[in-house]
Amino acid sequence: MGAQSTRLPPTPKQYLPLAGQPLIRHALATLCATPAIVNVFVVLAADDALWPAAQMAALGPKLSVLRCGGETRAQSVANGLRAMAAALGDQAGIGDDWVLVHDAARPCLTVAMVEKLIAEVGENDAGGLLAVPVADTLKRAGADDRILQTVSRDGLWQAQTPQMFRHRLLLAALDLAPQVTDEAGAMEAMGLAPRLVAADVSNLKVTYPLDLQLAEWILENRGKT
Repeated sequence: MGAQSTRLPPTPKQYLPLAGQPLIRHALATLCATPAIVNVFVVLAADDALWPAAQMAALGPKLSVLRCGGETRAQSVANGLRAMAAALGDQAGIGDDWVLVHDAARPCLTVAMVEKLIAEVGENDAGGLLAVPVADTLKRAGADDRILQTVSRDGLWQAQTPQMFRHRLLLAALDLAPQVTDEAGAMEAMGLAPRLVAADVSNLKVTYPLDLQLAEWILENRGKT
């Protein structure tokens, strides 16, 4: 999105305005409003000068900032896991606690979605994640953008976030597989099978400029009949 922005320099996606607030604030408000969640940590780059601290303070005492972001998603999550343990002083054995990792670019998350994930991931599960079954027909393309084959969508899901795992196990998985693009992939690398929890397409990830308009429409029209 930054490459397509007219701003010089472009505003990082998580701080773009959405329905009168920075995009990231919408998801943080949902997480802070979820009763089962005790602490909410935002992992930022050490030199992030755009974090609107005063504006975010209104979300309450659950929210803390950790300036330990890495070069990749996996590094940022692993750094955040270590930093949150240090911040909490490993209270009550945080290694066995559940942690939920959420994309800053998914602003339309709801408390109901979070509670559904928490309720459906069992104590003996290797964690779980929100996801939606693939609905569209899938095509595999060649180098010239011509169709090579139609790919069966049977059993295929689109991963979303939050993704929910035990603190200690997730950190070990990310150390084992730092190249992954989501936390479930790291768990898979350990031979584990996280649970897929059905969500819906309203939990979209803002990737393209048009997605901002879609997200704003969802936020402003959710709950209307």
